[in-house]
Amino acid sequence: MKIDIITILPKLLEGPFNDSILLRAQKKGLVELNIHNLREYSSMRHKNVDDYAFGGGAGMVMMIEPVFNCINHLKETTTYDDLIYMSPDGEMLTQKVANTLSLKQNIIILCGHYKGIDERIREHLITREISIGNYVLSGGELPAAVLCDSIIRLLPGVLNDETSALEDSFQDDLIAPPTYTRPAEFNGWKVPEILLSGDTAKVEKWKHEKAIERTQERRPDLLD
Repeated sequence: MKIDIITILPKLLEGPFNDSILLRAQKKGLVELNIHNLREYSSMRHKNVDDYAFGGGAGMVMMIEPVFNCINHLKETTTYDDLIYMSPDGEMLTQKVANTLSLKQNIIILCGHYKGIDERIREHLITREISIGNYVLSGGELPAAVLCDSIIRLLPGVLNDETSALEDSFQDDLIAPPTYTRPAEFNGWKVPEILLSGDTAKVEKWKHEKAIERTQERRPDLLD
């Protein structure tokens, strides 16, 4: 899988992609992550990528030309399945969305900044808009990192135990059940006896019941 990220703050993305699972996925050759500095595609003398909004109003707007130039440059060598814009008013990122995107071959992620991007970019270039929540951040870089993490961990070979991702919360529209590890008793707090029984069928039944119970308590909307 190949993911190209367009941003005006490339250093902000270095940390998330240079450690843990995301770094391991790159080293294994399971995903190619490229970060593109939008300023390099500006034709202006001082490499500006933003300007005042027509009609007035507070905040600057990202201009269409450098974004268009960057996307065209990337498309010269790659055919993309989706061009995603991280936006607070996009479709909500869910496990199902992550599952769908993990099946793609090549995607571009555009990180907005300032007051947003020229609307013509959304109208003519973007194929999908995704939000990570009903709130506003300073830019799309952190949401882009969240999106990448949710996708890449699903790629075959990324996790040491490939069944692990299948047991995550939301994969079956349920929150994951409680988990425990050694010691079996600590400070008088005990692990449920069923988990120590060795009876796989009973353990799986217990896990499923607890998943439903926890979902009913914390996220009843998922059961609707």
